[in-house]
Amino acid sequence: MTLRIPRWTLVAACALGLAAPAMARDQIRIVGSSTVFPFSTAVAEQFGKTTSFKTPVVESTGSGGGLKLFCAGVGTQHPDITNSSRRIKSSEVEGCAGNGVTDIVEVKVGFDGIVLANSKKSERLSLTKEQIFRALAKQVPVEGKLVDNPYQKWSDIDPSLPAVKIEVLGPPPTSGTRDAFVELAMEGGAEELPMLAALKSSDKAAFKAAAQGIREDGAYVEAGENDNLIVQKLEANPDALGIFGFSFLDQNADKLQGSLVGGVEPTFENIAAGQYGVSRSLFFYVKKAHVGVVRGIQEYVAEFTSEAAAGDEGYLADKGLIPLPADERKIVREAAKGLVLLSLN
Repeated sequence: MTLRIPRWTLVAACALGLAAPAMARDQIRIVGSSTVFPFSTAVAEQFGKTTSFKTPVVESTGSGGGLKLFCAGVGTQHPDITNSSRRIKSSEVEGCAGNGVTDIVEVKVGFDGIVLANSKKSERLSLTKEQIFRALAKQVPVEGKLVDNPYQKWSDIDPSLPAVKIEVLGPPPTSGTRDAFVELAMEGGAEELPMLAALKSSDKAAFKAAAQGIREDGAYVEAGENDNLIVQKLEANPDALGIFGFSFLDQNADKLQGSLVGGVEPTFENIAAGQYGVSRSLFFYVKKAHVGVVRGIQEYVAEFTSEAAAGDEGYLADKGLIPLPADERKIVREAAKGLVLLSLN
């Protein structure tokens, strides 16, 4: 006797079989910023040790890359959380929505400074934002016109600076650190030049194009998202500078030193006090649709925003995170607990 199985049963079984691997995930998956990565990893390890949940998997993909993965869709084949060293853009929110990712929870975790660091084998630089712009901009004003950057040595910009080749190792366009550096240092430096300050008043789009363009003639070297690789290259070439977050400088203080910007040294205290001019907020974003589907998401968020982790004396401060003020931490903690949805207004 031949056993006949109804066709609908076979279709359902196949569908369940295909869905099973995605449905089976019981471990939080986190992607995103290389700057937030060490903080997120520390929280994940603590979370895995002190709860019954598995230690989350954390990948360093860069802020832009992480948001792209995060926004690709809802379902356990997609990440639950993405770290970002800049705030999500409205265009990214629209991209998320187009893929069905509509309920996003934003959690601000603290501050970080962006540093221009070099090997301790060389002298520490003291730079202004204008000098940083002149060193790295694709085009600079010369005699009232924007021309391709002619500066080859730091001393070409200012005789008080070293007579060494301009070589800066920095992150790629997908990096939140790159975005923040361009906004805070490059645009800030462009605004100090009368021609570009006037352009900002008359044509904001043209100003942005001029202020954000990074030179492509070898003076700026895209070194990827691997900050450890930048450290190795700085040790090999003491004349070069590297761009990365303060927390990474803090972890490598035996080898590297941060340049002064506007006469202010990049220290924990100066960044916390708002005195260091190249600093930004750090975030992570949670896909609310995954809460209750992947175990432990709310508990992970609670650990990250706890005083034990993100407070003034928390273990993340030991990793280089600059904590939010106490009153703001409380507001963030309550909003995260309630999974309050993102508002860009």
